[in-house]
Amino acid sequence: MQNFWQKFTTALKDPILRKRIGFTIGALIVFRLLAAIPIPGVDVANLSNLLSSSQFFGFLNIFSGGGLSNLSIVMLGVGPFITASIIIQLLTMMFPKWKALMHEEGQAGRMKLSNYSRLLSVPLAIVQAIGFIILLENQNVIAHVTGIELTINVLVVAAGSILLMWIGELVSEFGIGNGVSLVIFAGIVASLPKSTIQFLSTFDASQITVYLAVLAVAIIVIAGVVFVTEAERSVPVTYAKQVRGNKVYGGVSTYLPLRLNQAGVIPIIFALSILLFPQIIANFLSHASNAVVAAYASSFATFFNNAWVYGSFYFILVVLFTYFYTAVTFDPTMISQNLQQGGAFIPGVRPGDHTRDYLAAIVTRITLVGAVFLGVVAILPLTMQHLTGVQTLAIGGTSLLIVVSVVLDLLKKIDAQVSMREY
Repeated sequence: MQNFWQKFTTALKDPILRKRIGFTIGALIVFRLLAAIPIPGVDVANLSNLLSSSQFFGFLNIFSGGGLSNLSIVMLGVGPFITASIIIQLLTMMFPKWKALMHEEGQAGRMKLSNYSRLLSVPLAIVQAIGFIILLENQNVIAHVTGIELTINVLVVAAGSILLMWIGELVSEFGIGNGVSLVIFAGIVASLPKSTIQFLSTFDASQITVYLAVLAVAIIVIAGVVFVTEAERSVPVTYAKQVRGNKVYGGVSTYLPLRLNQAGVIPIIFALSILLFPQIIANFLSHASNAVVAAYASSFATFFNNAWVYGSFYFILVVLFTYFYTAVTFDPTMISQNLQQGGAFIPGVRPGDHTRDYLAAIVTRITLVGAVFLGVVAILPLTMQHLTGVQTLAIGGTSLLIVVSVVLDLLKKIDAQVSMREY
């Protein structure tokens, strides 16, 4: 704790770090101000009933960074940008040229792929805005409008999402931490006071045992998230001795750290994005003029709103996306080549293909543990609510995982900046 406060004091004394922290805080304040500006014609009572009665809209509110709670101009949050990022990364896995662009050109290649994601975010934001506004009109949350008024609402909501994406990019570049994750984090934290007040207003003394059990589970989840995030498998690496002139180089032993959960909180965000998009479409089509289309869409929406069905798909997608994102970010072939070129080897493992297969096998095994843990934590609110009848969305599961992971990542980046300044 003393070391933490020492690092924090050093960060505040350094003018560059102080400027970065101030920029991050200022950007998040701007985001919360934008989240307080509603679009015209909102029925507050119907919106409140919809958010409290629909698990789908509750998760969407988290995903939008809290912008949905009052139908603000940033109600879509960073959802279109995240969906675009998923599509681009899938295409990267499919097209070798794009994959080479990311691995061989390094930062320049990743910047090109990021630009593709930004460009794709614009049409996705427009499509999601159209579907979402019409869906809310059908739910009598927004007053029915036609023509130019609908166009203006769509453009405002889409522009709000693009603006939020830009703010997140600015935070990543000029602030500290991942801007997109911080936007979602800020929305979750901003909703805690309201959730606390609602909890206190409905407090039932006869349920004190259940409340304590939920609190204990939340503490265990926080500890588990910290442990899994920090856990790593150390693979020993030895550098061969090299004689240059009269000096001997190498011969030292070090290790290659392989994290238990290399994907972080990204699989949760990706899974939510994939789950929410078809539900928006199904709810939109359920009010279509064609009776057959409306019937199929309503059946799909009803089927998907089942807690067990939704939880099963959520768990499976989190596990799959954990493996997918790990495969995108961790390339055992490139690492084995780098080790071989640097004169390093893993004791007992031949360089080249054997090293590649060895690292791939280790990553596959340890990723399974991290993926299952993320999946269990993701569906924890649904399980707790089914068992106890207490709404735990604000204090457990997805929200808790995002908050803890973002805080840990933020502290690491601040610590890295402080260490760099000290050296």
